[in-house]
Amino acid sequence: MQIPVEGFMYPNEVELQWSVLIVLYPFITGLVAGAFILASLERVFRVQAVKPTYRLALLTALSFLLVAPLPLQLHLGHPERSLEMYLTPHRSSAMAMFGFVYLWYLMAVLLLEIWLDYRRDIVLKAQSSTGLARLFYRALTLGSSNISQRSLQIDERLGYFITLVGIPSAFLLHGYVGFIFGSVKANPWWSSPLMPIVFIFSAMVSGIAAVMLLYMASTRLRARQIDIRCVDKIAQYLLYTFVIDFSLEMLDLLQRIYEADESFRSLDFMVHTRLWKSQVIIQILLGTLTPIALLGLTQVLKLTETARKRIYAIAGSLTVIGIFAMRWNVVIGGQLFSKSFLGYTTYKMGFATREGLLTAILLMILPFTILWVLVKLLPPWPDAGSLSASGATPAHGTS
Repeated sequence: MQIPVEGFMYPNEVELQWSVLIVLYPFITGLVAGAFILASLERVFRVQAVKPTYRLALLTALSFLLVAPLPLQLHLGHPERSLEMYLTPHRSSAMAMFGFVYLWYLMAVLLLEIWLDYRRDIVLKAQSSTGLARLFYRALTLGSSNISQRSLQIDERLGYFITLVGIPSAFLLHGYVGFIFGSVKANPWWSSPLMPIVFIFSAMVSGIAAVMLLYMASTRLRARQIDIRCVDKIAQYLLYTFVIDFSLEMLDLLQRIYEADESFRSLDFMVHTRLWKSQVIIQILLGTLTPIALLGLTQVLKLTETARKRIYAIAGSLTVIGIFAMRWNVVIGGQLFSKSFLGYTTYKMGFATREGLLTAILLMILPFTILWVLVKLLPPWPDAGSLSASGATPAHGTS
């Protein structure tokens, strides 16, 4: 495959080392962090309006978190060697230490919080099911079948504490991804002290928008009425977070313009040529300014429920696209120019290759498939629990 090159490029700069799979890596981890932050609004900050999305947000975070390391594994030439970073940890390696951050968030935070929140439902299902389902749910109880009032209160308090720990853990999870890019001092596109902070807020934006879209779509598929009060509140938080995220990105841009160091001319050329469509058109105009304007419109004007739902669906979809474009511009855009600032290359994405478009599409479908299975096994809907008729006191997140 011949790659068009302009100017002077070193041989190791002609072909990009990080492909679309590395774009998916920060995008997926961002959805995880954002979904968990949305769930914490109800449990920690007692925002009752978003309660219908609490369990859905947790299951969404888990589904995407399970898929998050797969792009990195597919990118590695010998993925089996990735186990070495757990057996022989190296504290000076940013990527190696990220493995421990990932395991901490998965095992000690997310899985434990979901288990505590669902424990009552799991015990009741283990008692009422038969056959393989009974064995499955009995295994999920981990030998704990006590669902007395006192036991459920302990679950609630412990779950609250874990959520408190999980909030900084979610920031650490995705902020660490931004740190990995921001610490690459050799690349002026990435080496910004604001990079981890921008990644955190953009993660919150994408995760909140994704859960809002999933809630609206799943409620429609179940032929239920969308809780407009819930969606209104989610959209409100999405708008506030989006404004902060966009302000941080503009602050970073203004700082680059003011400093105008030796790399500025090269970066300016990139924005006006190779990244014009992906950054200016898709990320800024369609993926940022348009959703902010639409969400702001719902806060200013008194629109009908139908009109607001349509606006939320459009704004949420554009938001997710815009955040993906932002990840693309960071990962791919940061590799399109020479470190000498004297040449430029292009990125051609294959289709049916290990790191091609088909693989990326399958990786994006996989978390939704996992989420579908989790929803079948552990229904997140407040109205799905006919188990409440058993007489036990409802646990947190059920009604």
